[in-house]
Formats: sequence, structure tokens, C-alpha cells
Amino acid sequence: MRTFAVMLLLVAGPALAKSLPWPERPVVANTPQLQQIIAADAQLQLLAEGFRWSEGPVVEPDSGDVLFTDVPQNTLYRWSDTDGLSVYLQPSGYTGLYPDNQLQEGANGLIFNADNQLVLAQHGDRRLAVLLDATTQPPQYQTLVSQYQGKAFNSPNDLVQHSSGAYYFTDPPYGLKGGDASAEKQQSVNGVYRLDADGSVTLLITDLTRPNGLAFSPDEQWLYLANSDPDAAQWWRYPVHQDGRLGKGELFFDATAHTKTASGLPDGLKVLPSGVLLATGPGGVWLLSPEGEHLGTIQTGVAAANVALNADNSWLYITASQYLLRIPLEP
Repeated sequence: MRTFAVMLLLVAGPALAKSLPWPERPVVANTPQLQQIIAADAQLQLLAEGFRWSEGPVVEPDSGDVLFTDVPQNTLYRWSDTDGLSVYLQPSGYTGLYPDNQLQEGANGLIFNADNQLVLAQHGDRRLAVLLDATTQPPQYQTLVSQYQGKAFNSPNDLVQHSSGAYYFTDPPYGLKGGDASAEKQQSVNGVYRLDADGSVTLLITDLTRPNGLAFSPDEQWLYLANSDPDAAQWWRYPVHQDGRLGKGELFFDATAHTKTASGLPDGLKVLPSGVLLATGPGGVWLLSPEGEHLGTIQTGVAAANVALNADNSWLYITASQYLLRIPLEP
């Protein structure tokens, strides 16, 4: 296992801060409520850098380590406070199941399921898979689902597990060269799906152009969903019925106008126990109240892809372009 040098930015000194893309005070508050979640003077810490596109952070329950992916490099990394950065899984998402896949990209979204297993949305292999053994080369994965109605998924992107055990996941065409125009694209829509415990798959949403990150509200009454389309940069929410199906979607917040002045799109998101959304979007990480009010933004200076919370919600981890970052949250 290779270990890499890690730069840990505890306090950004003036000289160092000038070389980084985010401001020394990155928190921009739109309402006083924001300071109940994050301090006005909170600073971003640089944990690791040098990636092509960092994505999918998740905190490992037992160790507290952060796992995240570099999608184009087909690699999954581990970062820990004690040991720094190391390669954990390679390949992470393209193992050759589709030899004609031209991009051969790795995993994107990651979660630990109810059985404490790592589940990966694998772009290149076009499936949801569970990690069986990280010690072998290559690592051993088991397919959870790879098709709908006999046709391969586009490139599963992000996923979340409901308390029923069902997985909800998005399937945009980002892992296919040419996207919607790719000859490899078999699904006619960029859908949102549910995989039930019995293996059945249900197509839930068909009318979003680029469904991406998703998360449940704390009471699981709502499923929040990001649409990462520059022409429709939006967050949506859908009522979750008792049978697991979704009701009619509601536009939660439209950030399309903001894409003209800041880099980044609605992508990954998490929800605090208070119901506040932490959602990557134009300019960094947006904080949105359960009522859809934009409370403020954590400016990252580059496009932010996804976020993760540690066990007690005291740290927010952010994958942003070539960086792995974190910032403290208020207790």
C-alpha cells in the first residue's frame, strides 16, 4: 500500500493562503441562523491534494477514517488523522466488466450500509457493488444491481440507503464517453432507481436531465435530489411513501443563475439532524434550511463535488476538484 505525503492546513498563514483558491475566511452567512451550524471564522483545512477529480467521501464507522475516490484515476483513497493518505482500492469502479467502456472511470458515490459494508456506485462497471475483500489484488466486489429491464445502467453515480434496507441511486451518463450521445448508453433516461431487498428494481424518476447527489430528510419523509445541469442547476425534493415510491417532486431551490458567476453545480449532499442541507453547488457548499432558505455558503474556490459528516457531525469533509478538505461545524 503506497503512502503519500499529506499537507494538513490547521491555520492558513497569509503566505500559504494566497496560494490556495479559497479565502482565508470562507464562510459567507446570509442569515444569523448560519452561526448555529458553523462559526463565521471557521477555516478550511487542506488534508490532501493532487487528484484529478475527488469525489464520494464517506467516514468509515469503525475507524473514523475518510474514504473518497479519484474518479478518472479509478482509485479509492483512505485518509486518517494518524496515517495521512494511502491508496485503499485500485481499481475502485472499473474492473473490466465492460471492455468497450472508453472512459474506464472508477467509483463515485460511497456509503456504508446497515451491515457496515462499503457499497460503491461504480461508473466503469455500471453497477452498485459491495466490497467483499480489500486485501486482494484486484479487490473483490459483489454486484448488487447492474441492469434495469435487461439493459445496463448508464453509470450509477450516488446512492443512499433507506431504513427499509432499499437503496436509492442516480444514473446519469457521466461515465460514458459522449454522455447522452454515447453509443454505449442503453437506458433511454437518466433515471433515479430503487433497489429493494428482494432484488427488484423500480424506476422512480425519469424527468431530470442530470440526477446526481441524493439524501433523505432525518425522518425519511423527503428524498432530496440534486440536478447537476448548468441549464437547470436545481435541488428537488420528493415525498417518500410507505411503499418506498416517491410522490410528485417539488423544486426546492433553483441555483441556475448562480452558475454564471461561480464554479460548481448541485452535486453531492448530506442532511444534518436539524434538517439543514449541506449541498455542493455554485461557489462551494451551500447550507439550505428545511424550508429552502439559503443560509450561507462555504466558499471552496473550485468546484466542490461532495461532502461527508463524521459520527458526531463536528467535521464536514469536502471533496473539491483536486482537494480533500474539512471544516469544523458547531456542536
